[in-house]
Amino acid sequence: MLKKLVPVATALAALFTGSIAVAQVKWDMATPYADREVLTKNNLQFAEDVRRASNGQLNITVHTAGSLFKNPEIKRAIQTGQIALGEIFKSNLGPEDPMFEIDAIPFFASGYKEARALLEVSRGPITERLMKQGLRVLYMCPWPSQMFYTKQPVNSLADLKGLKMRTYNVQTARLAQLMGTVPTTVQATEIPQAFTTGIIDTMFTAGGTGVTTKAWEYTKFVFDTQAWVPKNVAFVNERAFQALPDNLKKVVLEQAAIAEKRGWEMSEAENNLAPKQLVDNGMTLAPISSTFAADLKKVGEQMLEDWLKKAGPDGKKVADAYYARLKQQ
Repeated sequence: MLKKLVPVATALAALFTGSIAVAQVKWDMATPYADREVLTKNNLQFAEDVRRASNGQLNITVHTAGSLFKNPEIKRAIQTGQIALGEIFKSNLGPEDPMFEIDAIPFFASGYKEARALLEVSRGPITERLMKQGLRVLYMCPWPSQMFYTKQPVNSLADLKGLKMRTYNVQTARLAQLMGTVPTTVQATEIPQAFTTGIIDTMFTAGGTGVTTKAWEYTKFVFDTQAWVPKNVAFVNERAFQALPDNLKKVVLEQAAIAEKRGWEMSEAENNLAPKQLVDNGMTLAPISSTFAADLKKVGEQMLEDWLKKAGPDGKKVADAYYARLKQQ
């Protein structure tokens, strides 16, 4: 409890001060991901850039690996002013609005080019929804495309039937069900232990996360499915943001724009590097059989159909805009 009282006091001081003469503002930022993850590195750089650009007037302390608030608690902590800002996996917000999970539909936007086009047409609806909740979006950056990890070769979905698959939100649980596996919730920092204790048998995750968690110690095969390129979203409590003097607001927004550009570049670089690192550590980068590819495509088509039904007219509007954008490229 004491751990959470300190950031509460700090955040409240920043949130509710009416003076712009405050010499220094201190913000706490929470992320559920480990320091070695590419998007966490981007957050740490953002905090440092804000400090430098503000000449020390705004200092952001980044609390990583769920050390301050666990993954499901972060958004609420920001909304209630316990902390000023944080980052979460965007599609985790799917239960409150399907629009948040648009980039977690397998094979809908599977590469970086497609992921950028999807962000361009969905940014408006996403930022509007979060602003209504008192949250200002700062930047949205992608994880490397999702790879599939197993202990044994896979030629079709039949080879996976009954295995326990790691999931982390409603969308991935649905994916596991359609694949004939057993959905099992495991957070990123818990992956190695979950595999070694038999809690899970297989997973979809980014190549970099496979490297970070030393996937070669508990799995043998990895399939570069490029199934989807999901994004994290970093946002700040709007009241905390508005309490800043204009010069610090400008710093935050400028550095957020830089962080988004950098985050995409870092992610893509890791996406190119991670498969080699996995292989160098003894994993087999297995080819995807035509049967397995066809099976996964059917799953993706079913999930897109499901999503369009849930998302209604707003979802169709964004999907149509996305397809139109791709034709223009």
